[in-house]
Amino acid sequence: MGSKYRWFVLLTFFLFMLVHQADKLLIGPLTTPIMNEFKIDEAQMGAVSSFAIIVAAIFYPIWGYLYDRYARAKLIALASFLWGSTTWLNALAPNYTIFLLTRGTTGIDDSSYPGIHSLLSDYFEPSIRSRVWGLLSTSGPLGYILGMTLAVVLGGRLGWRGVFFVTGTMGILIAMLIFLGVKEAPRGRAEPEFAGVEVIPIYRFDPKAAKGLFHNPSMRFLFIQGFFGVFPWNALTYWAFRYLEAERGYTADEAAIVMAIAIVALTIGSIIWGLLGDLLFKRTPRGRAFLCTIVVFLGAISLLTALNVPSENRLLFLMLIALTAFIIPVGAANVTPIIQDIVEPEIRSTAQALQGFIENIGSGLAPLMVGLIAVQSSLGKAILLIGISTWILCSIFFGLLTLRVPKDMERLRSIMRERAGIKGWR
Repeated sequence: MGSKYRWFVLLTFFLFMLVHQADKLLIGPLTTPIMNEFKIDEAQMGAVSSFAIIVAAIFYPIWGYLYDRYARAKLIALASFLWGSTTWLNALAPNYTIFLLTRGTTGIDDSSYPGIHSLLSDYFEPSIRSRVWGLLSTSGPLGYILGMTLAVVLGGRLGWRGVFFVTGTMGILIAMLIFLGVKEAPRGRAEPEFAGVEVIPIYRFDPKAAKGLFHNPSMRFLFIQGFFGVFPWNALTYWAFRYLEAERGYTADEAAIVMAIAIVALTIGSIIWGLLGDLLFKRTPRGRAFLCTIVVFLGAISLLTALNVPSENRLLFLMLIALTAFIIPVGAANVTPIIQDIVEPEIRSTAQALQGFIENIGSGLAPLMVGLIAVQSSLGKAILLIGISTWILCSIFFGLLTLRVPKDMERLRSIMRERAGIKGWR
């Protein structure tokens, strides 16, 4: 498989994640019409998002095992088909209870990304993975723009149900593209130790090795920070639009402009942090973890400052929100490459799935917690409390990771050297 084909694979998965994120995040800008139709409050709406995240968390280990056991490309195609089908079911919900349950089913495919990460790690070598994941992670903010555009442009004409029908159909079409166009790659193909090796040794999923992930010190730090790390992202994703409307006095169009600018900043940040992650990694194996340590702490300061800006000072608020958004994707561009630098190729999907499982268990509480605090206080205070506390904790654990990660990277490189040097190894 040539160099050009691997970029086709990357772009195909980017398309999948772009439209999938648009579908997943549509619920943010469509929150108000959904709440009005079902006559529910913030706590009930928060429960909808939290339930879907919890379902995704439950399915993370299942997807991880399947990806490490079977052909990843075909399973990703299946995930895309499930995305389209469950979104259709959600659009057909006649009442709040059915909407809650069907929204939960959309979480099944939300945990399907570990296979994409694992397969792409066999197409792209370690030295450029932060750039690859930085580019791939732009699908999140760009997907939000796409989702917001669909909500604004089509929501008034088709209603929120009609918008869901559109994105669900796109999921089914993308499933066909992946099924027919993406090929499987040998596990470990892109590791530097296998450069020039014609026959890649086969090493299959081992439950004992998977259990050993919890004994890997670097993975433990990543698991702990992951539990807290996406709290701010989920709090802002699901509630920022309503916060701007309800507490800062923005119209729907004005809120859309603010969110669009923030998402452009997110996109730029994804690319910049990916480039910086690779640059620092070439200088020191601690580079990516060190970058996350510093930048995440700055994110906490930026969010604190932004949400304390008076409502009438819209320009300063916009600048600080854009800065916060620019900072957010540093982990998205660098955590996955760190995992791939310390975990054997045959259990990378499982490692990524466990990371996602732990993240979703934590972040699944975020929308509901914000809603509950908002009912008693305000959305602004809820977002601030959750965002600041969790980002500070993440900065601490990234700092601990910075100290430990070189040893665990060398452990993997030693294993890869041993495998590459044994003829006919199985």
